[in-house]
Amino acid sequence: MQTYVALLYSIILGEVRRVVMADLKAMAEGLGLRNVRTLVATGNLVFEAERTATAALEKRLEAAFETAFDRHVDIIVRGAGDWQKLASRNPFPTESEEAGDQVAVRVMRKPVAEDVLSGLQAYAAEDEKVLLIGGDIWLVFSRERPSSRLLAAANHKRLGIGTSRNWNTVRKLAEMVGA
Repeated sequence: MQTYVALLYSIILGEVRRVVMADLKAMAEGLGLRNVRTLVATGNLVFEAERTATAALEKRLEAAFETAFDRHVDIIVRGAGDWQKLASRNPFPTESEEAGDQVAVRVMRKPVAEDVLSGLQAYAAEDEKVLLIGGDIWLVFSRERPSSRLLAAANHKRLGIGTSRNWNTVRKLAEMVGA
């Protein structure tokens, strides 16, 4: 058995469309996934399954989600080892320690090309940072401004399928899949 992390993109779109984590867990268990756990109400699953290609798991989960909740949601799956590697490569440890909710990683289905980075940096405020590590985009958002142009620029249209999680969530998921 292998442990996996699944991240759902934007499942909270208002009260009418909210997904209850117990229902999400039941959906995953209905696929035969084992030891299914959720973390916070933003679409984070940890589960065990036979060793399978992550792309195949993504397709199975997306199809089951669409059947269960009547809409498509992109789902990114990483193996436990890959998730641990992602967490260990956090390029902003000081900022993460000071304000874990202001540091995020956009976890990508397909690695982002290096040339995308300069386009994103153009949207960063003076107190914001952006780095590309292993095909995923790490960001430090401003504490001074309630809205960030950088956050708006790091979207599906510009970058491809991906979803963001703040450092607090990344760390807790790493703890959940850790040995």
